[in-house]
Amino acid sequence: MKPARIVVICIAAVSAIGLALVVRAMGSSSNEPTTPAAAAPVEVRPMAKVLVAAKDLEPGKRLVEADLEWKDWPVDEVNPVFITDGSTPVPAKPAAESATAKATDAVNRVAKAATELATTGAKSDYIGSVVREPILAGEPIVSRKIVRAGDSGYLAAYLEPGMRAMAIAVTVESAAGGFILPGDRVDVVLTAETNRDGAVEGATKSKFASGVVLQNIKVLAIDQATRVGDDAQAVVGATATLEVRPQDSVLLAQAKSEGELSLSLRSYADTAGPSGATRRPVAAVSQPQAVRIYRGGAPEVVAVP
Repeated sequence: MKPARIVVICIAAVSAIGLALVVRAMGSSSNEPTTPAAAAPVEVRPMAKVLVAAKDLEPGKRLVEADLEWKDWPVDEVNPVFITDGSTPVPAKPAAESATAKATDAVNRVAKAATELATTGAKSDYIGSVVREPILAGEPIVSRKIVRAGDSGYLAAYLEPGMRAMAIAVTVESAAGGFILPGDRVDVVLTAETNRDGAVEGATKSKFASGVVLQNIKVLAIDQATRVGDDAQAVVGATATLEVRPQDSVLLAQAKSEGELSLSLRSYADTAGPSGATRRPVAAVSQPQAVRIYRGGAPEVVAVP
């Protein structure tokens, strides 16, 4: 390389280094701190509270507090059938611009209002409901998978598998003064007239006998009330719906035709025993026997209980 070219390159390098030092000195002379680059804003998605199952729920399960919980759910992913707490508005999904959509706009607004009433509220509104279809843990609760108290089909969903519901007439006196509530356990007592069919010839006075027909039977409802308020002390009704086995329903129907039925309330501490028909038939159901006694040549018929 020629010496002249080497000199030119050295002069250019020295000039570049000098220019860099000058620029650095000018930057350091300012007292203001260097402002860092602003971070890109993070998009925050609005969240709604959706009612979900806290654990796997099987059909027939009656919901309690521990079965339900609120879960954060992106608002734009909330299905209209989900149950929310109402704290965050859930916008309706835009409808397609078509003649059909415009024609049904009024119907959609009414349906939306009804859906909001049915899918918002407190968790306590759904406690006591019965599971109609299997629900997995973390799955949102929807109306088609549960039956709330008072809804159509509630009693059928509430019944234990293999059990039947049967109603009997009751009064204040025959239902422990109205203190028998849905969910209590009772004994069914039959009181029948022993000689009502005239089986004892010459009997001059009716006799009655009582006995337990069914024991430890669950009360499903009093009239149409399947549950009562927390502060309710008594419920007075004309009918009581009992949960019985199929064979016990036949026995209960027969007992209804033979005499008067009463309900005997059982203690909470006395509900772990056997449930259903008693071991031996009620004494009132069987016909009494008669003994013919002769006194002074005249026969006298005496009923033996």
